Amino acid sequence: MIEQLGSIPWAIIAPLIIVQLILMIVALFDLRKIHATNGPKILWVLIIVFVNLLGPIAYFIVGRKQT
Repeated sequence: MIEQLGSIPWAIIAPLIIVQLILMIVALFDLRKIHATNGPKILWVLIIVFVNLLGPIAYFIVGRKQT
């Protein structure tokens, strides 16, 4: 198991994980302060948290209700 972890190219994966976490945090904070969304807020929370990198991007493109 430890040998497998050593063979993972962390130089490529680590930035993706960091970008994913930053997008998730920003999307959740934005969802908290916005009043109206396209769909229920709890659904957007689940999408943001569980659909990895595409969830927060989908929220910013589709989820925010344009005024």
